[in-house]
Amino acid sequence: MVLRREGDAVVAIGQPSHAWLSGQLARAWGNDRFGELEPWEEVCLAAEQHDAGMAAWDASPTLNPDTGLPHSFVEMPVETHVELWSRAWELVLPQSRYAALLVSLHGTALYEMRDLAKLDGGQAELVRGYLADQRDVQGRLAAALGDPAGVARNQRLVWTWDAFSLALCLDWPPNTLHAVPAADGGEVDVELAPAGPLTVAVEPWPFSRETVHVRTEGRRLEGRFDSEDDMRAALRDADWTALEFELLPGAGANPTA
Repeated sequence: MVLRREGDAVVAIGQPSHAWLSGQLARAWGNDRFGELEPWEEVCLAAEQHDAGMAAWDASPTLNPDTGLPHSFVEMPVETHVELWSRAWELVLPQSRYAALLVSLHGTALYEMRDLAKLDGGQAELVRGYLADQRDVQGRLAAALGDPAGVARNQRLVWTWDAFSLALCLDWPPNTLHAVPAADGGEVDVELAPAGPLTVAVEPWPFSRETVHVRTEGRRLEGRFDSEDDMRAALRDADWTALEFELLPGAGANPTA
């Protein structure tokens, strides 16, 4: 669950809806400076499905007693998070082996950033086991696909779109997307700057069109809740709201490059 603060309320955006926005970014991506996607359909599918493991949990989230709201994706217990990510690739596998490989790689990239020293012994061992299992999965999928080229670049692109989508959903700009793959094999930092309500300027411009519109949906929750049942009931009955973002080239960006 992604929780976007709006005054005293939050818009609860499901992880799959945040991933849907990531997929919209992927489908608009690419120009002379940032290159094209290859294989296009599989990479876009991975972007759209990278949080598939979270879908069932988002349908019935747990309550964070400290906030009185659903646990956000950064507040979930480690044990729950690992369990969900352990199955994510399997949920995508019936659609595409390549997309399943990218989803698995995205999950391990997330956990490789964890400081295991900050976890208790059982949690740290759980993470180590998850990483070992996923590396085995990745080896088998890569071998079945004939060790396809471009996987590392495409994993980094899925990472970029994930961060981009979160920045939009959580109203982070100004924000920097670091080490974005470029067409020449190098990396570029992409700056996101607020340019009006739900409008963000992007520089350098990574898209194939001169402007880009993307959207996601969430449910508006007012106040806080003392019980999980009350929170889930409120979430079930909450009003839906659409967040529609406009992306524009920054002052120094060339939208045709």
